[in-house]
Amino acid sequence: MSSSRLLVLFGSQTGTAEDMAERLGREARRRRLGCRVVALDSYPVVNLINESLVIFVCATTGQGDPPDNMKNFWRFIFRKNLPPTSLCQMDFAVLGLGDSSYTKFNFVAKKLHRRLLQLGGCALLPACLGDDQHELGPDAAIDPWLHNLWGKVLGLYPVPPGLSMIPPGVPLPSKFTLQFLQEASRTEEWYGPTTDPQGPPSELQPFLAPMVSNQRVTGPSHFQDVRLIEFDIAGSGISFAAGDTVLIQPENSASHVQQFCQVLGLDPGWCFTLQPREPDVSCPARLPQPCSMHHLASRYLDITSVPRRSFFELLAGLSPDELEQEKLLEFGSAQGQEGLHDYCSRPRRTILEVLCDFPHTAGAVPPDYLLDLIPPIRPRAFSITSSLLALPGRLQILVAVVQYRTRLKEPRRGLCSCWLASLDPGQGPIRVPLWVRSGGLTFPKTSDTPVVMVGPGTGVAPFRAAIQERVARGQTGNFLFFGCRHRDQDFYWEAEWRELERRGCLTLVTAFSREQEQKVYVQHRLQELGSLVWELLDRRGAHFYLAGSTAGSPAATQPATLPGSSAHCASRWRPGPRPRVSPERSLESTCLGASPPSGPA
Repeated sequence: MSSSRLLVLFGSQTGTAEDMAERLGREARRRRLGCRVVALDSYPVVNLINESLVIFVCATTGQGDPPDNMKNFWRFIFRKNLPPTSLCQMDFAVLGLGDSSYTKFNFVAKKLHRRLLQLGGCALLPACLGDDQHELGPDAAIDPWLHNLWGKVLGLYPVPPGLSMIPPGVPLPSKFTLQFLQEASRTEEWYGPTTDPQGPPSELQPFLAPMVSNQRVTGPSHFQDVRLIEFDIAGSGISFAAGDTVLIQPENSASHVQQFCQVLGLDPGWCFTLQPREPDVSCPARLPQPCSMHHLASRYLDITSVPRRSFFELLAGLSPDELEQEKLLEFGSAQGQEGLHDYCSRPRRTILEVLCDFPHTAGAVPPDYLLDLIPPIRPRAFSITSSLLALPGRLQILVAVVQYRTRLKEPRRGLCSCWLASLDPGQGPIRVPLWVRSGGLTFPKTSDTPVVMVGPGTGVAPFRAAIQERVARGQTGNFLFFGCRHRDQDFYWEAEWRELERRGCLTLVTAFSREQEQKVYVQHRLQELGSLVWELLDRRGAHFYLAGSTAGSPAATQPATLPGSSAHCASRWRPGPRPRVSPERSLESTCLGASPPSGPA
């Protein structure tokens, strides 16, 4: 391997940018180029002045926001006191991942590219703007860009004499080795360090919250199962306000874990320790040492996620079967992306199902490669739908259970929502690992500032917390526009809303879309009451919030579209950041004003 060192830095929210960064690292090693792949906030940014070749891979989240694991880097790189020659020794390239259906498409990548130029960096290429809306996904832009990038890189750092590129289909060394223990070592249920927590619960030290209740709140004939789930957080140190989110770490079902172990020929009782091959690579903090194969398969590996292209590239190199390897190489190639889309992305085929479709390859996968092949299970975020002022020591969420059909025989199921729905506290104690994160939705503290909240479906979840909090503080001027299909099937918290109406604490406007011949939605109610909403916004300085699962609703319900409004009405519209939907996403509904929405996960 060449002593020349390429540095790949990534900012990723749900793993797509990280996966792309790892792919770049593998492609560099195939070209005999030494490479480090590091999350942006894990890299000491002051060392950037010593780097000669850096590729930045970054997603855009919310309304043009950087991912969580590059926010510290983002603040540093935009300091005004940085000299304009800070990075004059650095060649760089920026690869962005975004979604052109959002106004600030690839905003982070574009802004970072400009900033690196301002600091004296030399761009090898214009920034690549991967677009998840393209029929073939972001690879449609990435593949030709990478072809040009490697041409530039090899011009600077050619393959050493006497060596050649390592071709696709030849496996690279795994990132970790699994050292199996001679005697089975019992692995305790583990979600983080066992030392006393220093501060509130977090991803590495979640709180194992007892589940108090798990109640279906939609009618038995309604098409969707929606749950109101309550946790006991007394003594946890968790504190939250309206607009905050709770993150939950789910796990795979027992049947899927059993099937996974069978198809790969793994014994769930095997115990191992994990050893990195490279000195600058750390072991995953969420895995205990030693770890059982059952723990790895049930609580760490995301075996029911839809595999990315890199999965097929890696799997092809491990296949002993000529026919299976040929197909895997095709799916991993630029030319095979349309076929991969039809096979995997469109029907939402999972990693486990792909392994079952390639049994000779799956049975030959060395355990050392499991962490290279399969991404970790990501925590799912839900809007908190209760207030500590109304329910001390309790935390509630509203969860829409994700289940739908494609052309595959088995229905598609959301990992976290289906796992939560399966838990029954009536059958015995249940604890769920969770922690809280500040949300992008904040409400006015002044008692006389009205709030207009538009929450169709499960989008109403954060507004229930806000209304509870504001009523407890004696804040008036609470206006809620709520929409659903049928008042007797999915009218969440009807009795609670009606009681607040009776007490004069809430003005409720409803839209039941399926109860008349012509469908009526919340935007129709907003237009009908346009003069009232305009009065609240223009004369009383109201804040306007929108959260929901309809992709077209933000444009349809902007206050600026209301009759009698004027151009400056939009300045009174105060949405919070909406969560990324793709490519940096799990199954989440679109939301303006709440980050993220309650429900699908």
